[in-house]
Amino acid sequence: MERLCGAELPFWEANLTLHSDRPDLPQCFQLTVLAWLPCIYLWAASPFYLLYLHRNRRGYIMMSIKNRVKTACGLLLWVICWADLFYTFHQRAQYSPPPVFYVTPLVLGMTMLLATFLIQLERLRGVQSSGVLFIFWFLSVLCAIVPFRSKILQLYSQSEEKSDAFRLTTFYLYFVLILCELILCCFNERPPLFSSVVTDPNPCPENTAGFLSTMTFWWFTSMAIKGYKNPLEAKDLWSLNQRDSSKSMVPKLLKEWDKELAKVKSSVPNVSTQATYSKPPSASTNHVGGAESSPEEAEVLLSGHKAAPHQPSFLRALVRAFGPYFLIGSAFKFLQDTITFVNPQLLSMLISFTKQKGVPDWWGYALAFLMFFTAVLQTLILHQHFQYCFVTGMNVRTAIVGAIYRKSLVITNAAKRSSTVGEVVNLMSVDAQRFMDLTTFLNMLWSAPLQIMLALYFLWLKLGPSVLAGVAVMILLIPLNAFIAMKTRAYQVEQMRYKDERIKLMNEILNGIKVLKLYAWEKSFIDKVLAIRQKELHVLRKTAFLGALSTMAWTSAPFLVALTTFAVYVTVDENNVLDAEKAFVSLSLFNILRFPLNMLPQVISSMVQASVSLKRIQNFLSHDELDPESVDRKGSEFAATIINGKFTWDKQDTPVLHNINMMVPQGSLLAVVGHVGCGKSSLISALLGEMEKLEGEVSVRGSVAYVPQQAWIQNATLRDNILFGKPYQEAKYRCVLEACALTPDLEVLPGGDMTEIGEKGINLSGGQRQRVSLARALYSDADVYLLDDPLSAVDAHVAKHIFDHLIGPEGALKGKTRILVTHGISFLPQVDNIMVMVEGGVSEMGSYQELLKQNGAFAEFLRNYSLEDIIEEDEATEDILEEEELFPEDALSNHTDIVDNEPTINEAKRSFLRQISIISADSEGARCRSVRRHTCSQKKHGEPQEKKKPQEVDKLIQAETTETGKVKVTVYLEYAKAVGLALSVIICLLYGCQSAAAIGANVWLSDWTNDANTNHTQERVNMRVGVYAALGIAQGLFLLVNCLLCRAYSMLLAAKITHRKLLCGVLRAPQTFFESTPTGRLLNRFSKDVDAIDSHIPENIDIWMRTFWYTLNVLLICCALTPMFLLVIVPLTLLYWWVQRFYVATSRQLKRLESVSRSPIYSHFSETVTGCSVIRAYGRQSAFVLMSDTKVDENQKSYYPGIVSNR
Repeated sequence: MERLCGAELPFWEANLTLHSDRPDLPQCFQLTVLAWLPCIYLWAASPFYLLYLHRNRRGYIMMSIKNRVKTACGLLLWVICWADLFYTFHQRAQYSPPPVFYVTPLVLGMTMLLATFLIQLERLRGVQSSGVLFIFWFLSVLCAIVPFRSKILQLYSQSEEKSDAFRLTTFYLYFVLILCELILCCFNERPPLFSSVVTDPNPCPENTAGFLSTMTFWWFTSMAIKGYKNPLEAKDLWSLNQRDSSKSMVPKLLKEWDKELAKVKSSVPNVSTQATYSKPPSASTNHVGGAESSPEEAEVLLSGHKAAPHQPSFLRALVRAFGPYFLIGSAFKFLQDTITFVNPQLLSMLISFTKQKGVPDWWGYALAFLMFFTAVLQTLILHQHFQYCFVTGMNVRTAIVGAIYRKSLVITNAAKRSSTVGEVVNLMSVDAQRFMDLTTFLNMLWSAPLQIMLALYFLWLKLGPSVLAGVAVMILLIPLNAFIAMKTRAYQVEQMRYKDERIKLMNEILNGIKVLKLYAWEKSFIDKVLAIRQKELHVLRKTAFLGALSTMAWTSAPFLVALTTFAVYVTVDENNVLDAEKAFVSLSLFNILRFPLNMLPQVISSMVQASVSLKRIQNFLSHDELDPESVDRKGSEFAATIINGKFTWDKQDTPVLHNINMMVPQGSLLAVVGHVGCGKSSLISALLGEMEKLEGEVSVRGSVAYVPQQAWIQNATLRDNILFGKPYQEAKYRCVLEACALTPDLEVLPGGDMTEIGEKGINLSGGQRQRVSLARALYSDADVYLLDDPLSAVDAHVAKHIFDHLIGPEGALKGKTRILVTHGISFLPQVDNIMVMVEGGVSEMGSYQELLKQNGAFAEFLRNYSLEDIIEEDEATEDILEEEELFPEDALSNHTDIVDNEPTINEAKRSFLRQISIISADSEGARCRSVRRHTCSQKKHGEPQEKKKPQEVDKLIQAETTETGKVKVTVYLEYAKAVGLALSVIICLLYGCQSAAAIGANVWLSDWTNDANTNHTQERVNMRVGVYAALGIAQGLFLLVNCLLCRAYSMLLAAKITHRKLLCGVLRAPQTFFESTPTGRLLNRFSKDVDAIDSHIPENIDIWMRTFWYTLNVLLICCALTPMFLLVIVPLTLLYWWVQRFYVATSRQLKRLESVSRSPIYSHFSETVTGCSVIRAYGRQSAFVLMSDTKVDENQKSYYPGIVSNR
């Protein structure tokens, strides 16, 4: 530096800088370090920033007055720097200036030119606010403050001599200009031109927020004010940022997942790209008590590598899709960790300052300011890290839910055996949430070891090798933690299995609630659910025991490290004295150590849970998919063709259909008849591509309309159910209603065709549902109509009307190709061709007369069904309404007891009036089974009552309401009662005792350090160490007892009671409740909310209680030791109380809105899974995917501001 600044300008002068009441920095230091620091930053950041600007073009910003001023200031700064340089050349005539006077103006001039260039480039690239330039101007002003003060001091000291007026003038001009640049940088530019047009009526202000606003989250203030004044509603929420929407996130994940699948396919060409995740076929898989299939599933989960050695990695797909964005948060975390260790060093200097005499007072003020500044900087950086982590978690959840939904639309029926609706709902709610929770603290995996190593390094500097004793304690805890993690993972698998089983059973109960209530089965099914719940709670209790042990070990770890370190330090050498500086600097480092040691078990626990969820999601996404090429859509001269077809529901099962050969001419009507279980519905499914094609060729020419045996009705208006995405045409619509005999029904319905239909058409009769399904098919105006026994659910006279006006030779579908599965013998003479099926094969095919002459299987079929035909004709004369279906769709999810007790067809036994037609799709019942009418007497009951139900409002499904304002005290009391009031008080006191023991240990340590002043250090070592150890052990014991009492007993008892009340309340609700409440809303309560009661509420109570008691004890001690502290604490308490009220009002309401908007996701998913075959048949997959994405985005609209409000 001497060569650069010369001998006259020293680089550092301690007397001038440190040991002076008017400190100043030497001129050489100012001209080099302070001048070059901002320049080095800008030149280092420029290459990366230029690359970013090159890749991100947001449009073009018109030159504004603000931009002109910024550019002019930049050019003036460049001129001033060059003026300084030329002035130095001018001075050479008088004397030889040091090289620094040439170098610094040159460096500054080039940097100002670069800054001006960046200002214009940002404008051309559409950047409204620049973080890079803001930091540069901020550093420039910060580094110019010292020279600014120095030059004022020089003016006073050199008043008699002639000062350098030119350099003084140029510097103050320079300072004013960089200050102007900094102020202008705080404001945004106008939005860019030629960018995507923002049509959103309520866009998120984050997109247009400046750098300063983004760093401080100031852009959120408007919502916080609105939420404080009035409770927030859904309409107040900002739209989701485009980058966080399902439209952006789901394709990103699926793209990486497809790469994984392709990689597996290329590496193992002879093995299917799909996973071999399957449970052994079992006839009781679909039974409500089918727990016997669970161990196999667990075995596959635990030893999946054996079952599928070449399975694609979902983890790699997640890392590639979301890793880069997450790494930005990791960079912030690294900065925060580094700054964390500055404060202990400043504390050490501050304690040293208090010991020294005759040192300038400004040292203390400077150190206090630096401690405050580092704390503020640390807070800003930490919250940016959390923001990136939370947004990554939100994006991961969005992508996982979207991927699961898309997969559920295309998985095979065989795959549905191992992934029921309840299990997939858990994947979307609980498992996706696990990833969301993990991303928050995932950085602790590397951050915790880094913080531990840095803390131990600084402790080594203070206490020497004694620290090794503390390291030994931490190493001893590692095997314990590893054992706990392994056991926790096993319990997690077991718990998720029971959770899946419980949600699956709840889904079956809610789907068949009408049957359950008619048979008064509530009590028995409550017992079934509670039995599964008891097993789940038993596993949770075992997990809580392990959690208590882990929490005690890691919470006590910092204290044990401190105890062993201090004890070894004072006993190994008599000269080692524990004074205040060593004790409290070490204690601040131990406190830093506390956070990573406390967080490690939680992170490991989250990782264990996420690894289980990862395996489950990976297995689901690896399931076999339906082959879209199995049915040739290009077609041939025939409308529908099957040549040598052999089909099965599962490749491992025996074929259901074999030797199928059929060719259906264009515009013909083909009737498919046969006995129960002969494969009629399976044939329709084969034409739709729903079955596994083993051999042969299938082709269907043109578009397809499909009417399933059990009508699938959406939770929408009657009109929307019929239109099914098609545009509304009045004349066509009226013709459809007339043909399907729906016109009289519109007069009965309260809102006509705009009446909202409940889930699965619960407020329609069976006949009405089937006619709506037929109307949907007719309105679609397809080329080929696949009608799976659509007349079974309607009365004989209605069936005749529908056949004559819709299906028959003179009906609305005349000229269209129709394949009709039927048992109506009276209609058969009017069809073009009849195909008779026997045991999965085609027995006969021909016209009605031809088949009668052959006297084969068709004639046998007619003889069997002749009695029923006579009865139907008798019924046609009666003026009756369509009966209510005894068993709605998915009654108890095809309860196998019903299947077992079905009456069989027997020629000798003709006492039945309607036969039950069960078409077996797969062992789980993925295909809907239809239960036809049993008796006339049964038919006459129920229907008139249901149709006459008074409908006061057209809106059947009411929007889920949210509470507003504070959480009522009664809610807390209700939870406390479930825990037990006496037990709640004991738990609170135990938390207080634990915190008092922790504070007491610190107070004792403070008193211990005073021994250094009285020379009694060696005499009292044993007593000091003993009491310190006793207080630490007491803290650990209080914690262990608290965890066992709190998590393993009382909170689980509260969870058990709350779930039982919820279950009993729901199942004892009247039928109208289920008509107006979507299944997804109830499943949300039983899955996500019950999980919150099981896991999240105990954790949050634990965190709150620890924080409350620790804060209270610290304040009491501070006030006792320093009464003046009360003057500060009172206004601070009032300030924090107001801030808490201000933000919590908004945060609380956002949490409620997020919970309410989650239910429609599951309702829509449940509805989609039920009708996926219909959705696929009509080609409406993309529309339903869009609907699901919209509902997920609506949910994230309230979640995103919720996480920002916590910043």
